[in-house]
Amino acid sequence: MSKEKYAKELSGKGASRSGNRWNSKGTEIVYTSESRALAMAEVAVHLTIATMPGDFVMMEIEIPDKVKIEEINIEDLPGNWNIHPPVPGTQKMGDRFIDAREQCVLKIPSAVVQGDFNYLLNPHHKDFKKIKIVQIAKFPFDKRIFE
Repeated sequence: MSKEKYAKELSGKGASRSGNRWNSKGTEIVYTSESRALAMAEVAVHLTIATMPGDFVMMEIEIPDKVKIEEINIEDLPGNWNIHPPVPGTQKMGDRFIDAREQCVLKIPSAVVQGDFNYLLNPHHKDFKKIKIVQIAKFPFDKRIFE
């Protein structure tokens, strides 16, 4: 999910402005989810009815089978990995993934929906250009989510 004005390309610049669970401020990384429902949940936890913008879109991307995916297992994470605000340990893990440039995609557990997964994309990896935006569609939030 993205605000419409940022949905033309995958860059990681938005995440680098503030830092998040899997990146420090200044580290470009693209956050994606394995499903529309998870993407919505990951965004909704940061919003209220008062701050809910009406310009969100759902971006569907395609990661070719030839692009290798590294995975972080939940057992390999510190016990407090999913608290809010995020701990520096997970940010350092994401920063190392970006800096190493060994893989283009990192599969990580969701802190919002237990048992689901997000995928981090490294915009500096040589295979990043193989990942394509397939579709962009308006995504209005159902206001009942915030009641």
